[in-house]
Amino acid sequence: MNLNKAMLIGNLTRDPEIRTTPTGRTVASFSVATNFIWTDQSGQKREKAEFHNIVAWARLAEICGQYLKKGSKVYLEGRLQTRDWVGQDNVKRYRTEIIAENLIMLDRAGAGSAGRVSRDEQPPVPSEPVINVEEPVNPVATMANPEPEQDEEEIKVENIPF
Repeated sequence: MNLNKAMLIGNLTRDPEIRTTPTGRTVASFSVATNFIWTDQSGQKREKAEFHNIVAWARLAEICGQYLKKGSKVYLEGRLQTRDWVGQDNVKRYRTEIIAENLIMLDRAGAGSAGRVSRDEQPPVPSEPVINVEEPVNPVATMANPEPEQDEEEIKVENIPF
């Protein structure tokens, strides 16, 4: 049995970049920052930000372009994928990305309880843009209360270094 699953709650570090492939498929790429907080041996509270490259395809990409912006808080599910290519300097390069499969927007004003919309259903209404592009094989429990834990600090847009 194999498993390739990534789940994140974080903030976008830039607006999604929307492109169309030569075959007409829509693709969105953006980055999400997450924080890791711990106490070191001397008792000092430490924090480190991680930046994750995200790629969304088809209808999910269109929705990301329409509703997400720098600073948006999202819950994201996807799978890890590493691409490689040879650069103009003949050096082999690698990039690991999360291919988004499900997305829940967490900071929409006026959004009520979090729900999911499957790829086959109607697109979300603007007041509750919650997306589920693929129905998972083994569904994850719905996040009825996606609030961070009390001890956890969240990433603030003004703390992102760029």
